[in-house]
Amino acid sequence: QAQLVESGGGLVQAGDSLRLSCAASGRTFFNMGWFRQAPGKEREFVAAIGWSAARTNYADSVKGRFTISRDNAKNTVYLQMSSLKPEDTAVYYCAADPRPLSPILFSEVSAYDYWGQGTQVTVSS
Repeated sequence: QAQLVESGGGLVQAGDSLRLSCAASGRTFFNMGWFRQAPGKEREFVAAIGWSAARTNYADSVKGRFTISRDNAKNTVYLQMSSLKPEDTAVYYCAADPRPLSPILFSEVSAYDYWGQGTQVTVSS
């Protein structure tokens, strides 16, 4: 049974940094992503990464502030968040695209079949 488990969320102040981790188990995922959902809003794309880590994709709202990376030996994906803003406050979800070696790093929620339970990130002003 494939499983994704996020960790690393917390309460920080504006301008601070935070690193989220997503540990995958049960199978190998080639393309993985991070999404977030704020109260009363739809889940939105944050970043995605391919197997080689050479391919990445970011939402415009986080470009230059967030960095997605992965350690395939540990089957773990990371999201390094810097210069955090109050509007970054949300539950952050790790997601996995089940397609093997897809050349496209999708930003749509519907492209990802596997999801973690989410980790809360709260940024105070």
